[in-house]
Amino acid sequence: MSKHSTASPPADRIELMETFVRIVEAGSLSAAAAQMGTTQPTVSRRLQALERSLGLRLLQRSTHAMTLTADGERCYEGAKELIASWRVFASELRGAEDEPEGLLRVVAPHAFGQQLLVGPLSDYMRDHPRVTVEWLLYDSTPDRTPDFVGDGIDCAIQVGEVTDPSVVAIKLSEVPRIVVAAPSQMAGRPMPVHARELAALPWLSARNFYRTEVLLSHVDTGEAHRVTFRPRFTTDSFYALRSAAVRGIGIGLMSTWMLADEIAAGRLLHLAPQWRAAALPVHLIYPPSRFHPARLRRFIEAMRAKLPAALAEVTRPV
Repeated sequence: MSKHSTASPPADRIELMETFVRIVEAGSLSAAAAQMGTTQPTVSRRLQALERSLGLRLLQRSTHAMTLTADGERCYEGAKELIASWRVFASELRGAEDEPEGLLRVVAPHAFGQQLLVGPLSDYMRDHPRVTVEWLLYDSTPDRTPDFVGDGIDCAIQVGEVTDPSVVAIKLSEVPRIVVAAPSQMAGRPMPVHARELAALPWLSARNFYRTEVLLSHVDTGEAHRVTFRPRFTTDSFYALRSAAVRGIGIGLMSTWMLADEIAAGRLLHLAPQWRAAALPVHLIYPPSRFHPARLRRFIEAMRAKLPAALAEVTRPV
């Protein structure tokens, strides 16, 4: 190559290929720009520079659509492999000096992510000051897999079983669940001891986890009993469920981490205390890849180390 060549150096080529891959996976130049924190003209210039350097048309663009050319299909697959290999190589060279940095985008259940997870998250951010975090909360549902690629999500916290075989799932802990009610709800009633006695009481329902029945087991004998009911109040918010219980609207099955303060203050009572529902597993899920950035690897390590202790702390009074 002539010493006067204007070809882009390898580092620039990697950046151009990363932009191209992001365009394809995001579905448009504007979506890619938003995910990368840059402008659409910048993304367009990088795409044009990559096409010029390769001498190929990679995308067919029109007013309403964007499709890969045959060359673009080959480039997309090859670029992903090249980028992954480069990142692994760079990570191995950096080794222990691989300091987490950049933007980490995490999806978490609304109540869990608003209260319990903020402590471990704060420790992680304190330990890694070069990382910024986008903390995205949603109403909890036991079978929700985010669009990792389309939304640019690094990982998600999921409460409940993981049924999507396409993701990597790491179990972090478990969430015990018990039945509670306000003292006003039980006024003039005998306190239930066996699970069967709960069916006669007015119920609250968490529509994403149970609606008209719950299965409870005795903590010592393992005896199981299915309680069926017609709920007076149904919601997809655990905070609303807890508030309804405190106000005496009905009894409900809830995670113990949300109840310690209410039980300690006497605002809620633990009903049939020898009976519990199956604990819900808490998983951290993310897409498989040959390479994961240091910010994600350290976040996984932090959640595995900190979440069980955080759960134990808030459930101990219960």
